[in-house]
Amino acid sequence: MRFMVIVKANKDSEAGKMPSSEQLIEMNKYNEELAKAGIMLAGEGLHPSSRGVRVRFEGKKRTVIDGPFAETKELVAGFWLWQVKSREEAIEWLKRAPFDDGAEVELRQVFDAADFGEAYTPEVKAAEERVRQQVEAHRS
Repeated sequence: MRFMVIVKANKDSEAGKMPSSEQLIEMNKYNEELAKAGIMLAGEGLHPSSRGVRVRFEGKKRTVIDGPFAETKELVAGFWLWQVKSREEAIEWLKRAPFDDGAEVELRQVFDAADFGEAYTPEVKAAEERVRQQVEAHRS
């Protein structure tokens, strides 16, 4: 099972305040544990929403909205993508994360092919595999 671990923004992250050396060291230790256990597939911190944009889709119209965005508690400051055996395992790993400042972190399961049922036809599977191959080719 794959899970997206979503670290919510706060006033400090939205103000662009960088973590201390000690916080970075603790987070790197935690990320090393995740990597050694084969759980961490990806993980990054994000710039504040003042450096971001949103694109609103209405029919054929596209509207670009510049940040910052008002609802800090609804914003994302960083993420991990994990591969684990169960939701419970993901929760146990998350509980070990080195947060101590009232951070809020959301855990959401990523869809797998089986979740789509009959809609996941051989044609859809083949198209998805082509995209994955193209993504991997560009990583190399």
